[in-house]
Amino acid sequence: MSKLLAALIASLFASVAMAQASAPAATPAVAKAQASADKDNAKAANSEAKTDAKADASVNKAEAKASKKKADAAADASKTKAKAQAKVDKADPSDKAKQAAKAEKTDAGANADMAKTDAKADTKVSKAKVDAKADKTKAAIKTQKTQAEGQADVDKAAAKQ
Repeated sequence: MSKLLAALIASLFASVAMAQASAPAATPAVAKAQASADKDNAKAANSEAKTDAKADASVNKAEAKASKKKADAAADASKTKAKAQAKVDKADPSDKAKQAAKAEKTDAGANADMAKTDAKADTKVSKAKVDAKADKTKAAIKTQKTQAEGQADVDKAAAKQ
């Protein structure tokens, strides 16, 4: 039994040693395929980086534009509210209640306009973010596809040996 066990262990070590034997030297076709794959992978990665940067710039531009629109809307609302309050302050005491009611209505309208502008700006920013994410995802998929095709070419060249 111990001789059988020793033989099994010896054959196990022998098969592991053979499995770890170095692969045959790469042929020129394999080396050429590998170089081409590496070049294509680098190109794809560079393209993906450019797409990512462009998408990020687009989002930043949309956010800056939205911020400006929101600030302009807030300034307009403040100006409108100030004008309405000035009319209340100038009004005769007998007309003050009527002017105060008009001012409240004007304030509510200004707030509604500002909220509408803010919502529109936020929607545009959200759309820009979604578009950027889609562009980044497409670029990443294209890079993965290029890497897979390159590896397939290398494997095909190695199989022809």
